Amino acid sequence: MPQTIKKMFSIFTKKNGTWKDDILSGLTVALALVPEAIAFSFAAGVDPLVGLWAAVFMGFITAAFGGRPGMISGATGAIAVVVGKAVQYGETQGDGLGLQYLFAVIMIAGIIQVLFGLLRLGRFIRLVPHPVMMGFVNGLAIVILMAQFGSFKAPDGSWLPADALQVMAVLVIVTMLIIQFLPKLTTAVPSTLVAIVAVGLISYFWAGSKTVSDVLLEGTGSGELSGAFPIPHIPTDIVWNAESCKVIFGVAFTVAMVGIIESLMTLQLIDDMTETRGKGNRECIAQGGANFLSGLFGGMGGCAMIGQSLINIKSGGRGRTSGIVAAVALALFIMVGGPVIGQIPIAALVGVMFMVVIGTFEWATFQTLGRVPFTEIIVILAVTLITVFMHNLALAVFVGVILSALVFAWESAKHVRLNPHDQEDGSRIYNLQGLLFFGSVREFAERLSPADDPDEIIIDFKEAKVCDMSSMEALSSLTERYKNAGKRVRMRHLSPECAQMLTAAGPLIEIEVAEDDPHYTIARI
Repeated sequence: MPQTIKKMFSIFTKKNGTWKDDILSGLTVALALVPEAIAFSFAAGVDPLVGLWAAVFMGFITAAFGGRPGMISGATGAIAVVVGKAVQYGETQGDGLGLQYLFAVIMIAGIIQVLFGLLRLGRFIRLVPHPVMMGFVNGLAIVILMAQFGSFKAPDGSWLPADALQVMAVLVIVTMLIIQFLPKLTTAVPSTLVAIVAVGLISYFWAGSKTVSDVLLEGTGSGELSGAFPIPHIPTDIVWNAESCKVIFGVAFTVAMVGIIESLMTLQLIDDMTETRGKGNRECIAQGGANFLSGLFGGMGGCAMIGQSLINIKSGGRGRTSGIVAAVALALFIMVGGPVIGQIPIAALVGVMFMVVIGTFEWATFQTLGRVPFTEIIVILAVTLITVFMHNLALAVFVGVILSALVFAWESAKHVRLNPHDQEDGSRIYNLQGLLFFGSVREFAERLSPADDPDEIIIDFKEAKVCDMSSMEALSSLTERYKNAGKRVRMRHLSPECAQMLTAAGPLIEIEVAEDDPHYTIARI
């Protein structure tokens, strides 16, 4: 019991980083969360407060109980695009029902994510190859970059006037210069926070520029950012029928998978940056609980945010305190600090995100050209392009994994070799080299000809490995072919499991047992 209580209150124990770095970094992240949460709310077709409160609940719960200290969660573009379909469908069922359908989708998605974590399926992120990871990160960096260009445009889609555009560009550059060079002078405070405050003061006193209030005014007609703490509300006005269930559960499953993939990919990226290891299954459970409560309290849900996570890590945030401070600060901004936050120039936040893009993009990708197989480059490009043009991170990762698996199967199948050696007693030994699996069994079987072989052959698997059920079936069929030709086949250097399964599948198969037989298991899927 004492250990259980200790774990429950472990969020108050400082294990990573320092209190000062976490608090200052959390304040920086809170400022950076505001414009993105507002933008993603517009993308989903809901009020900005829906996205802002989602960032609060997602950020607090995952920071306190998630599997990756220092990782920031909130409302994201990937989730906003998906849940927008539920909002649109809900509006067709009745005025004002869009939010009801949205909250139902988010709550169900949260339950799915919790089950995903409880079943310990988070380990599947380990199956993502490095080229897929590089393509994912590069695509995400480009998406973040493209999203910033909207800040340089007027509400009608045209570019800002030349003078306003020039002022904004200068402020963006100043922000980037402060972030880049201030750490060379001092690391007492996060350079990102200093940049936002400094550029905010410049914009307020000398060079007026587009602010958060202006963005709110363009989107909702009100330049104010304020709202009371939400109360829990269960969506009871939904009409449950076959059609609505198909939409709700379909969108909920997509939200759950997109959130899990994006969160676990971000977790893996931060693991690599900090040389530590997060807990994927714990993160899935925390993300699910956060989404459920987000929907219950009127939020649009979300997942890990790679941009804000990188801001947090690079600002010195390493512990859970940074994410908790960011969520609490954002809640205070919404309830009491709206007028101050509204004066933050968008140029400062755009500059911050530009630096995130520079830090996120895998510049080593260009160094791989000509140094790695061309197929790996294809995988990187495919994942990047799908991420950029379809904004579907789950699909991009799925396609990347499938392409990598097909490339691996194709290349492995080409490296199966069968070397014959005739013996003095008239028998022939075939030394098999490589992996025998579904992709190589056909070529293996075609290289053996019962009509041309002597009366007795031996297949030696000392330098090979039997990988799956397809290869077991091929060996059984091969033995049957030689039996029908009146000839004998013996097999040696098989693992005990292979020998047992082959004997069960074909009692006439002769298997030699030796002390140097290998020990491994075969895939049963």
